[in-house]
Amino acid sequence: MRSLLYAIAACSAACGRQGAPPGANAAATLDAAPAPITPAAITPAAITPAAITPAVDASNCLPTHDGYLRLRMRGDSNLDIDWRDADMQCDGGPRPGQQGVRLTFAGPAQGRAHNLRFVFGIAAAPGARSAHNVPANVTVIFEGERKLFSTAGDGKCTIDEFTEQSLPAPADRHLQRLTARGFCVAPATALAAKAGKAGLLLSRFDFAGPVLEEDAADESPPARP
Repeated sequence: MRSLLYAIAACSAACGRQGAPPGANAAATLDAAPAPITPAAITPAAITPAAITPAVDASNCLPTHDGYLRLRMRGDSNLDIDWRDADMQCDGGPRPGQQGVRLTFAGPAQGRAHNLRFVFGIAAAPGARSAHNVPANVTVIFEGERKLFSTAGDGKCTIDEFTEQSLPAPADRHLQRLTARGFCVAPATALAAKAGKAGLLLSRFDFAGPVLEEDAADESPPARP
């Protein structure tokens, strides 16, 4: 009888070990601490230049990001332009023959597939940093459409006021910020074959853009004869 009891006890112990559920080992594995990450596990391919290079805040107009162009145009095309610095490209410098300064603004026109370009020629005295009631010339170019309009002279438009200011460092010391506002009393007429006959009247405009000083422009190599 005693030997029979010993046999039953031994069988119970063995059956208890073999009857463990299949998921018991998996649960023990999940509960175990994860393996540490070593430097060898991080490959160079996981770090790309795009991941560590900061975004560049580039300007299309002024280094100070505060350029603009606002105008009302009626005639062959009726448009109200309100471009900010990031919306456009612009540049400026002296007019040929020291006849003042010239600024160019190019940007998108709502509802059109191509860009517009506005060129303002200001007949300011050489070296003037501010002035009132200055004659101006305006040219409007519809890029990709072969349409060009111009006031063809300084007698149709006037700059009420303009001022030039130096830009803060680290901007080019030869670059100035010019702000101006003005109007036209007669329309710019068509100069290209596909331009309309109605002309374009800029009843008001104001802008801020860059102007390269005359001394810096003179430093460029002279053209060959």
